[in-house]
Amino acid sequence: MKKWLSAFRLRTLPLSLSTILMGGAIAHYAIPGSYYKWSVFILAILTTIFLQILSNLANDYGDFEKGTDNQDRIGPERAMQSGAISKSQMKKGLIAFVVLSLISGISLLFFAFQEMSITFIIWLLIGFGAIGAAIKYTMGTSAYGYRGLGDLFVFIFFGLVGVCGTYFVLTQSFNWLVLLPASAMGLLASAVLNLNNMRDCENDEKSGKNTLVVKLGIPNAKIYHYLLFVFAYGALAMFILMALNANIFFYVALVPFLLIHSIHLSKVAKIVNPKEFDPMLKIVALSTFGLSLVFSILLFVQ
Repeated sequence: MKKWLSAFRLRTLPLSLSTILMGGAIAHYAIPGSYYKWSVFILAILTTIFLQILSNLANDYGDFEKGTDNQDRIGPERAMQSGAISKSQMKKGLIAFVVLSLISGISLLFFAFQEMSITFIIWLLIGFGAIGAAIKYTMGTSAYGYRGLGDLFVFIFFGLVGVCGTYFVLTQSFNWLVLLPASAMGLLASAVLNLNNMRDCENDEKSGKNTLVVKLGIPNAKIYHYLLFVFAYGALAMFILMALNANIFFYVALVPFLLIHSIHLSKVAKIVNPKEFDPMLKIVALSTFGLSLVFSILLFVQ
C-alpha cells in the first residue's frame, strides 16, 4: 500500500481539487443554497481524484518506458523507476483507475442530469476525453507531453473543464463569465507544470521529451512563467469586477496570495541551478489551493 500511495502522488491532488472547489462555489453563489447538489459535488471531487491519480500513474509508466525517468532526473524517484512497482502491476493499476473514473464520472452525470440526453452524451464524451488526456500525456507513440502540448491540456482540463464543468453540472446552465476564474485556475496549474519542466529541462531534452520549456529555453520559460501569473490575476480581477460587482472583500482576499506569488516570481528569476525549481512546485500548488479555498469561502458567505 505504501508504494502505491507514493505512486499516486497525493501531493498533486490539492491543485486538481482547486478547480472543483472554485466551480462549486461559483455555482452555489449563482443559485439558492437549497438547490445545491451535494451528491453531484462529491462525485465531481471523486472523479477528479481518480483522474488525477490515473494521470500520475500513466505519467510514471510513460516516462519510464521512454527512458525519461533515469538517473539524471532531478525530481523525486518514481515508482517504476525505483522498481517498487513492476510494469504488469502498473498496467493493472491503470486499468483499475480507468474503471473507477468511468464509474464515478457516469454516476456524476446520472445524478446531475437524471436522464439520458444530448447534454448527458456530450459530457460523457468530454469525460472520455479527460480519461484519454490523462493517459496520453506521456504514454504511447503520440504522447502530447513529448510534443510541447502539456501546458495546453493542463489549461483545458485543470481550468476550463474543471471549473466550467462543475458549474454546469450543478446549475444546468452556462455563464461566460465563469471562463474567467476557470482560466485563472488553468493558468496557475500550467505554472506548476512549467516549474516541473524547467526543473527537468536538461534531462527532458536529452530524452527527446520536447516540452514547451525545451522549445523555449529556460530564459523564455521564465518570462512565460511570469505571464501565467499576470493573466491569472487579471482574469480573477475581471471576474470580481464583472460578476461580483467589484466586491472589495474579494480584492482584499487576493492580496496575500499576490504577495506570495510575487516573492515566488522573484525567486524564480534568480534560479540558476534547476534543482531549486523543485520546492517551488509545492508553493504554487498549495497557494493555488489556498486561493481557491478563500475565494470559495467568500462566495459561500455572500
